[in-house]
Amino acid sequence: MAIQGVIFDLDGVITDTAYLHFLAWKALGDSLGVEITLELNERLKGLGRQETLTLILKVAGLYDHYTEAERQALAERKNRTYVASLENLTPQDLLPGIGDSLKDLKKRGIKIGLASSSQNAKLIIKKLGLEPYFEAMVDPRSLSRGKPDPEIYLKAAAALGLTPAKCAGVEDARAGLEAIRAAGMTAIALGQSLEQVPADYHLSSTRDLAKVNWDDIVSKE
Repeated sequence: MAIQGVIFDLDGVITDTAYLHFLAWKALGDSLGVEITLELNERLKGLGRQETLTLILKVAGLYDHYTEAERQALAERKNRTYVASLENLTPQDLLPGIGDSLKDLKKRGIKIGLASSSQNAKLIIKKLGLEPYFEAMVDPRSLSRGKPDPEIYLKAAAALGLTPAKCAGVEDARAGLEAIRAAGMTAIALGQSLEQVPADYHLSSTRDLAKVNWDDIVSKE
């Protein structure tokens, strides 16, 4: 039986908001005297906002310097910087091949879901003009555990009315791929940096995603 649902991550898969996140975290880090390097940024991919802040502060040895309320305020400050940068997003900011992939999936009657750790996911999808494609978007605030825990993918499959085995997940980060595989879904990895990470399919870029024949991807049931 062919896959009946495809669940996408957002940052780095549908649009490159990952770089906007980096700039917002870097601005916060600069204000705290903490350097947010590109290497550290790679470790942040796929993590939620509070998890990201926790990692940054622990790497810098500053975690215990702030109360929980102060850490929450820092995360909110970063988010305000990030949200301001989203105002300029348009459908032109879709990564290559994503628009064609979504159109193809919808034409085939395959359900589409979103499993993003971003609390701004709905705003981003709206700015990109993609609301008609997504039948389910998991609110990360409803989660008790972040990626690599499979909770977000399990909730997305349930929202689509499908068992995990009938779904494929698309990710560009190790934590996300681990979540997909732990959920029992078909795992599709995007990006050459993930070639050595276990997945059912490895694609070099989003352009390759547009070439996938979804009828050839068989579910695990």
